[in-house]
Amino acid sequence: MLLVMHDQEGAGAPDNFERLWTPHRMAYIKGENKPTGTGPGDGCPFDAIPEMSDEDGLVVARGESVYAVLNLYPYNSGHLMVVPYRHVSDYDELTPAELVELGEFTQKALRALRKASGAQGFNVGMNLGHVAGAGIAAHLHQHVVPRWGGDTNFMPVVARTKVLPQLLRDTRQLLADAWG
Repeated sequence: MLLVMHDQEGAGAPDNFERLWTPHRMAYIKGENKPTGTGPGDGCPFDAIPEMSDEDGLVVARGESVYAVLNLYPYNSGHLMVVPYRHVSDYDELTPAELVELGEFTQKALRALRKASGAQGFNVGMNLGHVAGAGIAAHLHQHVVPRWGGDTNFMPVVARTKVLPQLLRDTRQLLADAWG
């Protein structure tokens, strides 16, 4: 394919890069929907989501003490989180019942992702505290990120861009149906 580059006043020298614009990421970069403090009444989205419908909150499944929700800023399609309803910041603050259900929901998430998307592997874990990389450190949440052979290709490695092939609402429905 032959690319013809045209000079554009005020834009500098043209290059041969194609642009994949992802303006929805600006909300994450600017910290929209981040809590204003550390308490349960300080705007925590993990406290607000259970009050929403499953579709509006992107909730995949609800339990007695935890729920599974899609990540609004996913690393891969199907990236979800298991979140306790109770506003706690550290793993050692979970009650025995919360701890058991968090583990059971993590297992169900793995099964549902394998069934719905054929995931070949997973990254599962928590970032506890801001210094550990937690975007919302005040409310504990466990990430479950599905992986496939070849899902790290030139786009994220070279272009620093993630291409997600499915809308979040469609992914939520597939996983809710596969939850079992």
